[in-house]
Amino acid sequence: MKNYLVQGIFLLCLAASGLRAQQNDWENPALIEQNKEKPHATFMLFNKEQDVKADDYTRSPFYQSLNGKWKFVYADKYADRLKDFHRTDLDDSHWSELPVPSNWELKGFGIPIYTNITYPHPKNPPYVGEGNPVGTYRKSFTVPASWDGREVMLQFGSITGCAFVYVNGQKVGLTKASKSPAEFNITRYLKKGQNLLAVQVFRWHDGSYLEDQDFWRISGIERDVYLYSLPKLSIWDFFIKGDLDSKYIHGLFTASVDLRQFSGNNIKGGSLTVSVLDKAGKTVYSARKAVSAGADSIQSLNFSGTVNNPLKWSAEHPNLYDCIISLKDNNGALLGHAGAKIGFRKVEIKDAQLMVNGMPIYVKGANRHEHDDVNGHVPSRELMMKDIMLMKQFNINAVRTSHYPNDPLWYKLCDQYGLYLVDEANIETHGMGAEWQGWFDKSKHPAYLPLWAPAHMDRIHRLVERDKNHPSVIIWSLGNECGNGPVFYEAYKWIKQRDNTRMVQFEQSGESENTDIVCPMYPRVESMKEYANARKSRPYIMCEYSHAMGNSNGNFQEYWDIIYGSKHMQGGFIWDWVDQGMKTATKDGRTFWAYGGDLGGYHLQNDENFCANGLIAANRTPHPGLYEVKKVYQNILFKDKDVSKGLITVENLFDFTNLDQYNFKWEMYLNGEKVKDGTFSVSLAPHQKKDVKLQVPQFKAAAGSEFFLNVYAYTKSGTEIIPSGHEIAREQFKTAGEYLARTSGSTRNDLKIERAGNFLRFTSGAINGEFNTKEGRFTRFSSGKNGWIISGYPQPYFWRAPTDNDFGSRMPSTLGIWRNAHENAVVRNITVGEQGDSGLPIKVDYELTGIGVPYVVDYLIQNDGSVKVTASIDMTGRDLPELPRFGMRMQLPGQYENLEYYGRGPWENYSDRKTAAFIGRYSDKVSNQYTSSYIRPQEGGYKTDVRWLSLTDADGRGLRVEGEQPICFSAINNLTEDLDPGLTKKQQHPVDVKPRKDVYLNIDLKQRGVGGDDSWGALPHDQYRLLDKTYSYSYVLRLMDK
Repeated sequence: MKNYLVQGIFLLCLAASGLRAQQNDWENPALIEQNKEKPHATFMLFNKEQDVKADDYTRSPFYQSLNGKWKFVYADKYADRLKDFHRTDLDDSHWSELPVPSNWELKGFGIPIYTNITYPHPKNPPYVGEGNPVGTYRKSFTVPASWDGREVMLQFGSITGCAFVYVNGQKVGLTKASKSPAEFNITRYLKKGQNLLAVQVFRWHDGSYLEDQDFWRISGIERDVYLYSLPKLSIWDFFIKGDLDSKYIHGLFTASVDLRQFSGNNIKGGSLTVSVLDKAGKTVYSARKAVSAGADSIQSLNFSGTVNNPLKWSAEHPNLYDCIISLKDNNGALLGHAGAKIGFRKVEIKDAQLMVNGMPIYVKGANRHEHDDVNGHVPSRELMMKDIMLMKQFNINAVRTSHYPNDPLWYKLCDQYGLYLVDEANIETHGMGAEWQGWFDKSKHPAYLPLWAPAHMDRIHRLVERDKNHPSVIIWSLGNECGNGPVFYEAYKWIKQRDNTRMVQFEQSGESENTDIVCPMYPRVESMKEYANARKSRPYIMCEYSHAMGNSNGNFQEYWDIIYGSKHMQGGFIWDWVDQGMKTATKDGRTFWAYGGDLGGYHLQNDENFCANGLIAANRTPHPGLYEVKKVYQNILFKDKDVSKGLITVENLFDFTNLDQYNFKWEMYLNGEKVKDGTFSVSLAPHQKKDVKLQVPQFKAAAGSEFFLNVYAYTKSGTEIIPSGHEIAREQFKTAGEYLARTSGSTRNDLKIERAGNFLRFTSGAINGEFNTKEGRFTRFSSGKNGWIISGYPQPYFWRAPTDNDFGSRMPSTLGIWRNAHENAVVRNITVGEQGDSGLPIKVDYELTGIGVPYVVDYLIQNDGSVKVTASIDMTGRDLPELPRFGMRMQLPGQYENLEYYGRGPWENYSDRKTAAFIGRYSDKVSNQYTSSYIRPQEGGYKTDVRWLSLTDADGRGLRVEGEQPICFSAINNLTEDLDPGLTKKQQHPVDVKPRKDVYLNIDLKQRGVGGDDSWGALPHDQYRLLDKTYSYSYVLRLMDK
């Protein structure tokens, strides 16, 4: 393996020397960089110890930001770029101004492109074609006079593109790897007074083949740019380890500090002190070592010691210590303070389980792209804090930095607020092929070619060296969908040698030797069960699962039933956290979020809305699926022991938190109305369970009534990101009764029937109606007080607006026969029965002529004037695709906008995504029912397990629908047809669907689940599909007076 890497370095040197004249620098994989500094830990040098703790770079006299307005000029093709852009006498006064950091495509230069796998440039590595845009930047700056005699470093936090850097007309260097710092020593290029920094960035380059992530392809200087200065003998790097002893009690502290001696150093020696302070400022470790400036430019000093019983770091309790590193010369003069926040924690694998501080953890994670809906790949601190706040409030404890090192601030915040991180190298060559995804040509794939090996290793080195001091990083990832060539085996070995405090994972490895964790993406349930039931030596943590594209995240509970059933199944990372929509507006000012094909990219390679796979919308609004995730991810489980007597089992899934830190509450509901509530206390250690007796009243359920017990856990005390009283766990139990066992109908018997030709008219009190016995339909159903309430009577309906998962599984074509099946319903027979004790029955026999299937509707005009509707279908003997839904739909005037129902809510729910939606009574406006936060119009706003619903006007008059069995419904201001683009997706957004004036009510027995195993072929699980041959259900329509 080492021979492979040596071969790659040899080829690199050969190519760099012999081929440079034949290749463009931006299309030469042998030319990784020029004159960049080697990677090191993130830090700033300060002259005050307290400023190291504050970690505010602006407090350092050795720091100068270059963020702000830069001069900028854009060329759509590299042939048209400015070639003398670095000239100091070049007049740039007519150039545009561009904020730095930013992505130039979002500032009006060039086109943002969203693509998943296909490269946005010609696929012919290392070449990228002629249509390669170039952005050129210039910035003037002055170096503080106090920096005289010091080394001056220039750092770009990230440049996406191949960047050529010049200072005062002289070439400083070149960088290609984005998402990692590009740092240059510019001391020798500087002059007194004003200096000129010029940077030219090529959008595509050979490194773009390694950056084929599933995100917007946008370019430019996208992270902070700054100068900092160092003395001639300076702290340069450090690796601090806060480990624990074998009993997880005492801290094992080590620090390896690199000092760098620059040319011209006259400092002969001094001392280096390393101290560790707790949050109260007490020193818990301190050691000092003498420093002698030798001949080497880098010298390392090692420190170690024991810290007695420190507060441990974990995602639950992110206890941090300040490590202060101080360098002085022989005269005691300070050369600089540096340091980092550190945490004492131990990460290991024992007995096929990932352990933190001796406890096997569950990874309840999400993948997260860096995405700002306005600024693209330039997230702010406020946005990062919003993400962390939402994650913590929705029980997410881990993040995979998909698929590149994030902004350094993200790691500091995760250290502070407690999130476990899988830190991933900026390597994805998906467009060239990936393991487990079909055949690909390894003779052309960069991961298998020695020439490209140094570029891979460079990116992995930069990942580890920059982020090695963060306690939140518990796992390194070698990359994503990039093949598993020899370089990744070498990289695994290097990381294990460099860092013995963390695990390494690599999805492309499968179960090969270069991964510590088996981390598949989108496994099927059968595959999970197979691993769960096998004897394994490594934990199973899915790097991607539950694809959250649009209306998704179905069967999420099923994943965790398997995970909780086997000790080496330890969770996963949902794909993904946030929709990558770009905030924009129509010409008339209506806001929407753009996706692939928008913003000028329609005729370019794009993958439509595949960039919108988030649990939250681009503006950080939670999608309904996130509430299901919160419920399934909760760390307190309530189970039925004998709930009818108030006895439940409480299980503590926290790793380091006793449940006495939380408040508990129960509520008892009768038919959706709260009748009693109370509180209770639980003291329970982590990973333990016990029975708890609730002091709930013992109610006897009368016929047609039911009792539900809701149990909740809340935070006792608040923090900056989770307020006190925040719900962290919930469960609902049915304790007694059956609402649907109530006696139907009315004791009134004043139903009057009148026949007049083809019309049958009926009255009962103020209710009157008319049925056309020739056409088999109602033509009037109204109240003397209310007038007309229904503008469209119930009709069979079988279709739903395809979700993104439906499109992925080709539902619009494979189930398309049901799209218009209702339109071809021909009446074959109408039977009007005799009026009896329960009312007047009418039977209408239809044939769905397009598919040759009988469909029957039985109406019962009941004595109180209500109408019972029973719809049945029989597909026996017919080879038909599954039904998307079985139900009926009707239409009401818009004034009946007040919705109340007794069923699951308050958020949208489906048969395979409803555990978080409790059965209860809910009310809202119809206009709020449709989930408009999905980036593309699709099925939404559904409710399941409904007993009854009502739609009323401002005076309380309207319609009530009562299920004879649980029903499902949606009530929105649009037809399904408004949300259905047809056989293929169209470039549509929610603002393209204008709400209608009327209310469109779907009343169903059931609808297929939304699925979510993936969005490119997986169906909902069988138990959530409509696979039977016969279906029948009943409901009652009842008019409501004030």
